[in-house]
Formats: sequence, C-alpha cells, structure tokens
Amino acid sequence: MCLAIPMRIIIKQGDKATVEAGGMRYEVSISLLPDVRIDDYVLVHAGFAIQKLDKEEADRTLALFEELNNTEC
Repeated sequence: MCLAIPMRIIIKQGDKATVEAGGMRYEVSISLLPDVRIDDYVLVHAGFAIQKLDKEEADRTLALFEELNNTEC
C-alpha cells in the first residue's frame, strides 16, 4: 500500500521545497508541480510533491490520519 501525506509548503527553492505537517519538516522535490507556491498544500509521496490540494482537503485528510492514530487495534 502506498500512502501520500498532505503537507504545507513553507520554503521553495528551485525544484525543492521544505514542507511541514504535524510539526515535522522535510525537503521534497517539487519538479512535478513547478507552479506551487509557499502556503500551498501538496500530497507528498516518496520525497516528491505529486498533487496540489486545497486547504480543506488537506485538513480533512490530516484529521483522518489523526483519528486512525488514536484508534486502538
């Protein structure tokens, strides 16, 4: 199973960006989405931003992840 995480772009430099979610920051490639800007939300998978999201969609997805994290198996 593959999982992509919604993250917010906080720094953009060339074809790389620093993204943030849940207090964690990562550097990812934005070469597939050259038109993204700071404060945009993107889906990140395997070190690449693969799709742009609106804030509401990102918030819904992150809330689902949090719910799953708090569920006992």
